[in-house]
Amino acid sequence: MYKNQRIKDLPVNERPYERCVAFGAECLSDAELLGIIIRTGIKGKQSVDLANEILKASGDEGLLGVCKMQREELMDIAGIGVVKSVQLKCIFELSRRISKANATKRISFNNPRTIAEYYREDLRHKDYENLMMLALNTKSALLGEFNISKGTVNSSIASPREIFVQALRVKAVNIILIHNHPSGDPTPSREDEIVTRRIKDAGDIVGISLIDHIIIGDNSYISFREKELL
Repeated sequence: MYKNQRIKDLPVNERPYERCVAFGAECLSDAELLGIIIRTGIKGKQSVDLANEILKASGDEGLLGVCKMQREELMDIAGIGVVKSVQLKCIFELSRRISKANATKRISFNNPRTIAEYYREDLRHKDYENLMMLALNTKSALLGEFNISKGTVNSSIASPREIFVQALRVKAVNIILIHNHPSGDPTPSREDEIVTRRIKDAGDIVGISLIDHIIIGDNSYISFREKELL
């Protein structure tokens, strides 16, 4: 629609800014929204053309793929420099924080779905598995959250010692483990099951109960407690 034309030369009803004012941001395509954010193009390419190149570079994941792109990857696209890459990363960070703030109102540490919704925005865009531990008191109130490990593309390195050192430090009674699967599929691996059992057994010895292990995928999760795997 925009090829070889300047945006100001397009009919008013085809200009992203004017369409947003007239009909609302929800009427715009992903490329148009990104185009408005980056504002300007380069010679021979409008901002929306650059936006389409960004979406193409993200693979088949669309905006989710763009969220995962590093600034250096964005800057590999001609016309995307330091300023535009920073603008995009800030927009996606705002989106993450808004989603998390909304989930805060609903979180209950007795409800795996609300836990997954709250921590999903922290974990779903990461390229590596990250393991977190939530430390709870007797009333299931949060005493602290701890980043335990960052693993490879396929696995995180879970140290029972590190987990329980942190849990004992804050006098936790119960703990919950959370980690992400970068593949987007939250199905537990055999290793996930073995490590979970090992941590549960260690907790039983020191008097701290592992009450759940939640694996987060892309808009999905699996709770070991809900699946009766604990």
